Amino acid sequence: MSNASRELGLGLQTDKALGEYGPLARAAEDAGFAVVTTFNDLWFQPALPALLEIARSTQQVRVGPSCLNPFTVHPVEIAGQTAMLDAAANGRAFLGLARGAWLETLGLDQSDPLTAIREAWEVVRRLLEGDDSGYEGARFSLPQGNRLRYPILRPKVPLLVGTWSPRLAAFAGEAAQELKVGGSANPDVVPVLREWIENPDVRIVLGAVTVVDEDGDRARKIARREVAMYLAIVAELDPTLALEPELVSRVRALVAAGDDEGAGALISDDLLDRFAFAGSPEQIANHAEAAFDAGAARVEFGTPHGAPERRGIDLLCAEVLPRLRPTVGADR
Repeated sequence: MSNASRELGLGLQTDKALGEYGPLARAAEDAGFAVVTTFNDLWFQPALPALLEIARSTQQVRVGPSCLNPFTVHPVEIAGQTAMLDAAANGRAFLGLARGAWLETLGLDQSDPLTAIREAWEVVRRLLEGDDSGYEGARFSLPQGNRLRYPILRPKVPLLVGTWSPRLAAFAGEAAQELKVGGSANPDVVPVLREWIENPDVRIVLGAVTVVDEDGDRARKIARREVAMYLAIVAELDPTLALEPELVSRVRALVAAGDDEGAGALISDDLLDRFAFAGSPEQIANHAEAAFDAGAARVEFGTPHGAPERRGIDLLCAEVLPRLRPTVGADR
């Protein structure tokens, strides 16, 4: 993969006051990041308000949610949000779609996520293109003669599919420009995803918990606590790992009891490196380089970045990205 096609992204959790997202995004853009995204995790702020602020505060980075799901937001609303964000970003938006996590606590029908996401994308695509011929799917439909009632900047917006599923990866190979495997910093998973996608033009994104600090041991201790909360969800999805069920159960039980510190202490260095970018700036840069060497097109540094967060983002911009600059394209 050419250096110019290797990119870095910054992933922000939507837990901040409005007004805080713009400065973080501008700092990332000025440093040379290619993408600034926000998550759409359950119980956090919706992605769109933060993304609109990011779009209006930047000029070059791509912006979009990682990811929306068609179970809590209807595809008609997803289309509208996408159109609004693309207009605010002057054509720099992308749409991330995924099954979503933790939604079972709401009692939602998440059966057959492949059909739901495929049909959601069909609805979004038709609405952005102004197609009012109607659509009837198994899960979603559009009545004939209806379209979005405002100007659309672009009739086509890039799609990112977030998944660990072989079936959804194959769908990404048909319809998407990118596939993101969330919660993974594991270079070994990239060749597996490439086989599932079956389309060499679809770019693979690895995104995970990121903690950077001049004190690498401190960073890794913080990251262990963060990873513990996600390990029970993502560890069993990674086809390259064979974890002992007892370990996952113990981590899950400690997290449920509120003992994130104890849960994190069970995570070995090797396991941490599969699910987080954590350590000193040099360690983070070396880890990202390994992901690129394995075939990832983009590495996305996710929350919490550091303690405090702004210090972590500043280190990513000032100390990590310069170490990677020869491998992620030219200076702007």
